[in-house]
Amino acid sequence: MSKEIVVSGIRSTGFLHIGNYFGAIHNYLKMQNDYNCFFFVADYHALTTHPDPKELKPNVYRVVAEYIASGLDTNKVALYAQSDIPEIPELYLMFNMMAYKGELEKVPTFKDKVRQHPDNVNAGLLTYPVLMAADILIHKAAKVPVGKDQEQHLEMARNFAQRFNNRYGELFPEPQVFRSDARTVKIMSLDGNGKMSKSENANAAIFLSDEDDVIRKKIMKAKTDAGPTEPDSKMPEYIQNIFLLMNLVSSSETINSYQTAYNNCNIRYGDMKKQLAEDMIAFIKPIRERAVELQQDEAQIRKILHEGAQKARISASKTIAEARKKIGINYY
Repeated sequence: MSKEIVVSGIRSTGFLHIGNYFGAIHNYLKMQNDYNCFFFVADYHALTTHPDPKELKPNVYRVVAEYIASGLDTNKVALYAQSDIPEIPELYLMFNMMAYKGELEKVPTFKDKVRQHPDNVNAGLLTYPVLMAADILIHKAAKVPVGKDQEQHLEMARNFAQRFNNRYGELFPEPQVFRSDARTVKIMSLDGNGKMSKSENANAAIFLSDEDDVIRKKIMKAKTDAGPTEPDSKMPEYIQNIFLLMNLVSSSETINSYQTAYNNCNIRYGDMKKQLAEDMIAFIKPIRERAVELQQDEAQIRKILHEGAQKARISASKTIAEARKKIGINYY
């Protein structure tokens, strides 16, 4: 029996942080054993914010290196750059013919980008969900691991699949949200303001590339308070986040001791953050060192991307040939 197809991508802007790791990458490590996985670096998507051309290649290489350093096995998955698959922009073009200005303008992420960057409202931002649909459907993905903020994009991918199938004949499945855990791990920014982000506040995010002392400084500055005044008090979200981080990287004995101290109103957040910092360093250090080693071997990164693109194009070329035939673009 053939394995279900899973597709996921990440933009080649900013640095990967522990929110990316525990929200996505650690699930990829489970998926790679049970599914036919296509993971890509979304460098075309990155162009919507006009990155410096000098930074694009190192950014792509860094993401690939951090994926591999985190445990992704290129013998089990196709890991590739979006721009190495010419069939993706071709399918994107086909889907754009079925996309409507009104529906694209209503997408919350587009509205957010317009508010944040009113001088850069380009067509790529408007049609971002269309390209995302092409990324997914070029491999006829059954499942896509996405966060809550991306679920509408996946719904639009289903819409494009339906529209194509209704207009030209059955070809695309309707991809569903993939959840490997009962709950999705959502890590807050260390300053307590929203989700940890690659682009918002770098001092409030712990990156996979952070050096030991940087991790210590960031965690010691994490938002806390004077502590509970009554036993078994409800934790504020920013304190819950400190405990969540500890749950991800510390021993059960460590977690239990601080949980007991909190419930008994005698917790010392300074001590807790020092312990968390050392446990976080122990977790991140081998990933960081392996990623640095890989980035120094550009030939190896090129080989990984080339082999990943070859795997991905086998699937993509088959899909685009079928799409062309359905539409009627088959003249010889």
